[in-house]
Amino acid sequence: MLHRYAFKNFESFAQHTEVSLRLNDKAAARGWEVNSRGGQRLSTVLGVMGANGAGKTRVLKPLSFAAWFLTHSFRADPADPIPIAPHFAHESQPTEIEVEAEDDQGELWRYELHATPQRVVHEALYRKQARFNYVFTRELDPSGDGYKVKQQGFGMPAAEAAKVRANASLVSTARQYGVELAQHVADFNLASNIDALGRTSFDKAQLSGAAQVFATEQCLYLQMSTLLRDWDLGLSDVELQRFERTDPVDGSKSEQWVPFGVHVKPDGELHKLHFLNESSGTQTAFVLLSRLLPLLSTGGVAVIDELDADLHPHMIEPVLSLFASPATNPHRAQLIFNAHSPHTLTILQKAQVLFVEKRDCMSEAYRGDSIKGLRSDDNLFAKYMAGALGAIPQF
Repeated sequence: MLHRYAFKNFESFAQHTEVSLRLNDKAAARGWEVNSRGGQRLSTVLGVMGANGAGKTRVLKPLSFAAWFLTHSFRADPADPIPIAPHFAHESQPTEIEVEAEDDQGELWRYELHATPQRVVHEALYRKQARFNYVFTRELDPSGDGYKVKQQGFGMPAAEAAKVRANASLVSTARQYGVELAQHVADFNLASNIDALGRTSFDKAQLSGAAQVFATEQCLYLQMSTLLRDWDLGLSDVELQRFERTDPVDGSKSEQWVPFGVHVKPDGELHKLHFLNESSGTQTAFVLLSRLLPLLSTGGVAVIDELDADLHPHMIEPVLSLFASPATNPHRAQLIFNAHSPHTLTILQKAQVLFVEKRDCMSEAYRGDSIKGLRSDDNLFAKYMAGALGAIPQF
């Protein structure tokens, strides 16, 4: 489970910023809370609120990037830059990212990365026992040529560890050598709709990809179709049809699944409608569930930009409720999201909301329970709309 992540000099965030899901004993959570195997009280949901351009997407990106870098950076072309961007006022300084997460055995790990778009400057992995002890540290040689790597039970051959590419993670590379600890650490289940450029644009390929998810997992398909019916989207069912696609260039064949919404006419006859002809809200809900339901069935973290895009504000609570109940969230999955709808503030408690503002071209973020004088029984929605909590547009 994710405890926290922090970053500095990342896009619009120049200063150190922390995003934490830890809850103290006094924090109310209305059901969106669990005790981790290690005994830490954690929130399963964190919502991000702020004005357009404040940095709501950018506050989510460091975690998505770190998960990608740990797992997949070995696959990048050696000439590719690392897909991060420092704040434009500090372009000569590295971006810093830190993630603390707990594994299924209750052990707490901390991963650190300092990097420029050109190279890793510092990378380290720590495991907490009585205190945090390093598993490996990787430091750029002061000459700028090569790295000094120290290991303590990591298991990567020393000669190979020293040759890891400047644009790749030691963890991602060690996975290629079958290093067991690297496999364990990189087994970080994260689902997101964010890439290096921000939120991925919706297109029909996402509908096909979502259909593929549900076509291969019957239990997820049944859960999805039940939820879409219950959410009053005018559907009586969702049907998935398999088509064989032939590549026009090389003639190769591939399987493609296409979703159809099933509707009941007044006379009781069924009518099937291609999902491209369904409403934007119905399409969005279908794709969103293809990201959330697999995660809920295994555990992990979902990072969703604009959760409420194309959805009615009343849809937010049913989506969040999936992360509140052990029946739908047996593996304690977590959701970090941003939204524009202030309706979010009628659902979550102050410790489960992160507010984002931008001043002088620099973003900053603060959790609701850090606001001086804000009580647990205060009406977050009313105070936010009145401007008392900040993070609103200034016209």
